[in-house]
Amino acid sequence: MIMEKWFDASLTSLAAIALSAVGIYISVIVFTRIAGKRSFSSISSFDFAMTVAVGSIIASTVLSESVSLLQGIAGLAALYLLQIAAALLRRYKILKKAIDNSPHMLMRDGKIFEDNLRSSRLTVGDLRSKLRAAGVRDPKQVEAMVFETTGDISIILKDQNIPFDSWMLNDVKQP
Repeated sequence: MIMEKWFDASLTSLAAIALSAVGIYISVIVFTRIAGKRSFSSISSFDFAMTVAVGSIIASTVLSESVSLLQGIAGLAALYLLQIAAALLRRYKILKKAIDNSPHMLMRDGKIFEDNLRSSRLTVGDLRSKLRAAGVRDPKQVEAMVFETTGDISIILKDQNIPFDSWMLNDVKQP
């Protein structure tokens, strides 16, 4: 019966899974120490892709008989090298623009920017949802609302005691 395979495992296969898990786990720790904490950040869409890819390699290496521990480690090494290369290349403005998305201004001083909303493929309903989640009671409270490179939405509320520094929006695509 086919369902019997779901519960079937030999001691050898369980030992191989455990050893692969230990080996790939240690490899991730070593590579992350070498490459830096950014390897698991979500500052950009590239960083997010890195995190997903590492997770996929870990799962494949631990659970798939067709991927050896050495192949998994080689795959991780390649990804971490690409991550380091991308971080170095981002120092050049033209390559940074090619690698990273740019943040978009969605709202400023309570005014919604429809063009940036459309180009970000968001709706006014999406904005209202984020505003409610942030505890905003009136759109006029919003100094700026930015769709970040990671897909997160940042909301900066007005504060009468602290003036807003425009430096915060230097890299944000304005309407």
